[in-house]
Formats: sequence, structure tokens, C-alpha cells
Amino acid sequence: MRRAFNNPIVVASLALVFAAWNAPLCARPQTRNVDGVAARIEDDVITESEIRELGAFEQLVDGKAKSRTELIRLLADQWLVRTEAVTARYAQPTSADVDRAVAEFEKQFASPEEFQQRCAAAGLSPAAVRRLISQQLYLSRFIDYRFRPAAQVTDQQVEDYYNTEFAPQLKARNQEVPPLDDVDDTIREILILRAIQARADKWLADTRDRVKLDIVSKQDALPAASSPTAPANEAAPMTPAAPAAPAPATTAPQSPHRSPQ
Repeated sequence: MRRAFNNPIVVASLALVFAAWNAPLCARPQTRNVDGVAARIEDDVITESEIRELGAFEQLVDGKAKSRTELIRLLADQWLVRTEAVTARYAQPTSADVDRAVAEFEKQFASPEEFQQRCAAAGLSPAAVRRLISQQLYLSRFIDYRFRPAAQVTDQQVEDYYNTEFAPQLKARNQEVPPLDDVDDTIREILILRAIQARADKWLADTRDRVKLDIVSKQDALPAASSPTAPANEAAPMTPAAPAAPAPATTAPQSPHRSPQ
């Protein structure tokens, strides 16, 4: 019987692939603090407060700051995914789902006290962190739902990964290498997540080409309720933004596949 394998290397590999979508995809808060227009995308806007909140969350996740332009492009990508998910009437995660996701996120920190201190240092309340994680969960599940059916993995690909990546990593750490049959399901999921990410990246790249993103310079940022007539904006084509580095993983992510209601 094939079994999942709880080796830290496997866990980290799964988390690395999955977190590449999780980290950037923090969707827009349902209640928006519209203090200024940072960018315009189609008939919508990205606000300065959204940039600050996403920047704070990115700092909480990996301790690294992103530039204003990077954050705007991440928010624009979120807008594209969110628009597609809403059009598909994709179901929001349940409260229990969010509870589990928040608990797993907190485990990435050494203690509850460290988590609270890091949140406070980033200027994020527990409620804000929960909301952002809920929105991440929604969008990452939609990406999985949208692209998993086409993410097929062959037995040969599993065997190649085992021989060229999995086993060498364990040997380099002087750890025992389990038989392929024992880790087949885990390796298959790693490869499926990679395929999902590749397909989602291609879809985003194709979609960006059809959407105009106008970035407003920070000094010219207008209140969101102002007239659409703005000072000279910086027109920017939507180009791929690098995904955020994932936080250290402690458990393997469960498959986020879920059908819409």
C-alpha cells in the first residue's frame, strides 16, 4: 500500500510549491479603507491602504519588505484571480476551514507569544491576520480547483523525481531513503502542485496582457472617492511578480481541492 511520508524534506517541498501561491494571494478586504488610489485596473482601484496591509503581511510571513510597485503588481494579480473566482461563483471557505488554516499558520512561529509579537510589530491585528488568511485560502483553493484536473503526473515523472531530487536530498543529510512505493503519493502531490503552479502562472501571464494597469505615483495618489480624472499616471503593463518566499513549514498542506457550490 502506498503511504504518505512525513519526512521534513518532503514536507518542505510541498510547502514550497503550495506557498508560492498562498503568499501573494491575499485578496482585497471586504470592508475597504479607501484612503487613496494607488492604481487603476479596469473599472476598479487598488488603494494605498491595501498596499500597506499586504506589505505588512508579507513582512510577517518572511520578514522581507517589498517595494510599492511589487505590492501593486501582486494586488493586481489577486484582482485577476478574485474576479475569475467570483465569476465562477466559487464558494468561500467555512469558518472551520479558516480556523484550521490560522492554526497551521501560527505553528510557523516558535510560540504563540512570538506570533503575537510579530503581528504587533507588523501592525496587524489578530482579526486582520485571520481575514487575510481566509482570503488566501479562498484564492489558493480556486487556483487548485481551476487547474488540478489538467495537472496530470505520470509514473515515470514520479520515479524521475524520486531518483533525481528526493533520494539525493535525503542522502545529502545522511537520512534513510524509503522505498519509492512508500512515498509515491507524496511525490505525486508535489509534482501535481508544481504543474498547477505552472498552469496558473501561464494563465496569469496571458490574462495580464489583456488588462491595463495604471499605477498612480505616490505623491499623486488621490482619495478613492475622487473624480477618475487623475494627474499623469504611470501606465504599466502587467508583468509577472516574483512570489513571496514561503515561511518555514511544519506540516504538509492538505490538498485544497474543493468544488464550487
